[in-house]
Amino acid sequence: MSQKVVVTGLGAFSPIGGTVSETWDNALQGVSGVKTLTDDWVAEYDLPVYIAGRAGQSVEDSEFISKVETKRLDPSGQFAVIAAREAWKDAGFTADDADAAEELDPDRLAVSFGTGIGGVWTLLNSWDTLRERGPRRILPMTVPMLMPNGSAAAISLNHKARATAQTVVSACASSTESLHAGLDLIRSGKADVVIAGGTESAIHPMTLASFAKMQALSKRNDDPEAASRPYDVDRDGFVMGEGAAALILESEEHAQARGARVYAELAGSGVSSDAHHITANDPEGIGAARSIREALTAGDIAVEDVVHVNAHATSTPVGDPAEAIALRVAFGEHTDNIAVSATKSMTGHLLGAAGALEAVMTVLSVYDRKAPATINLENKDSEIDLDVVTEARELPSGDIVALSNSFGFGGHNAVVAFRSVN
Repeated sequence: MSQKVVVTGLGAFSPIGGTVSETWDNALQGVSGVKTLTDDWVAEYDLPVYIAGRAGQSVEDSEFISKVETKRLDPSGQFAVIAAREAWKDAGFTADDADAAEELDPDRLAVSFGTGIGGVWTLLNSWDTLRERGPRRILPMTVPMLMPNGSAAAISLNHKARATAQTVVSACASSTESLHAGLDLIRSGKADVVIAGGTESAIHPMTLASFAKMQALSKRNDDPEAASRPYDVDRDGFVMGEGAAALILESEEHAQARGARVYAELAGSGVSSDAHHITANDPEGIGAARSIREALTAGDIAVEDVVHVNAHATSTPVGDPAEAIALRVAFGEHTDNIAVSATKSMTGHLLGAAGALEAVMTVLSVYDRKAPATINLENKDSEIDLDVVTEARELPSGDIVALSNSFGFGGHNAVVAFRSVN
C-alpha cells in the first residue's frame, strides 16, 4: 500500500492577502481583491479591459524576499519565492534549507511548481528594450528571469532541493497538476518532502488585450469588485489575477518523525484531457468528471465522504455550467450534499497559480471546517444546479473530504482531494 502524503505547510501571496492568514480571513469574509488598473499603459493602448486582481501586498513589504532577489527575478519568480518561504516557515523546519536542517535530506527534497505563462513581463519588457535601446541594454539575467522553470529553479536553490525541480505548464490547471506530480514523487519513493504550488504574474497590456480579444474577460470596468461573478446569470467572463501559493507535501512517516503539525492528507489526485477544443470546455463535462473520479479512486474515497468542492468556476458563460454538469456526472445525487465555493469571485483568475491558491483554501476548509464565500452571486443561472456557498459556512465534523478543481485551456483537467486528519 502506498504511503500517505500530508500537508504540513502553506504559503500564499494573493489579491486578497500577502500571507496565508490574511488571504484566508478575507476569503471567509467575502472580500474582493479586484480593482481598477491605474497604470499609464491602460490609456496608452486604449485597453477594453482595465480591471484585475493585483497582489494584495507589494513585494517590497514581504518578509520573505530580499531586495537583491527582486532584481534577479521576474515578478512571477518573486511571488513564488515568497509563497514557498512562507510555506517552509509554516512547516516548522529548523533551518532555511535542507543542507542546514537536521530533519531533511536535500537528496529527498523536491520542487514541483506550475505556471501558465512564466516570465511574460521580463520577455515583453526585454523586447521593448531591444527595440528601443539595442542589445547592449539587455540584462544578463534575462533568460533565467523569463524561462518558465525559473521559479522552480529559484525555490530549489533557496532550499537546496536536489531530488528534482520540475515545472508544470498546462494553462489554468498547471499548479493543480504540480500537486498531482508532487504526490507521485512521494508515493513513488523519490522524495520525502515536496515544495509544490504555482505562480503567475501576467497582468500586462498584451495579455489583457489578448484575453479580451478572445471575449474571455469581463468588461465590467465600472464595477470591478462585482466583475467576477461565477454562476450568476449576468457573468460575462473572468477577471485576471496574479500571485502564488505553495504547499509543503510530506510523507506521513517523515512528518510524524519530526513532530510536524499536519493540516490535511492529500489523499488523491486525478488528471485528464478533454481533447475537445483548444480553449472551450467540453460542455458535457466528460473529461472533468473523469479527473474527479480518478482523484476519488486514487484516494480510496467514497462519493459520500466529499462535503466540499472549491470549484474552478471562472465566471465564464460556457465554463461554469460545464463544471456543474461534470460534478453531477461524478457525484450523482450526492451533488446536492456538497457545499461548492467559487473563490475566484474574490481573487480573480490567477491562471497557472489558481489551482495552488485554491488548494491552500481547500486544505484550510478541511482543517478549520469552513467553506469560504462566493461573492457577487445575485441571480443564479438556472443551469447551475449546485449548493453554492454565498457566505462562509461551517463544514461537518468527523472524517471529511474536500476537492479542488482546475480546468485549463487546451483541455487540461486536474483535481486534488484532501482528507481531514485527527
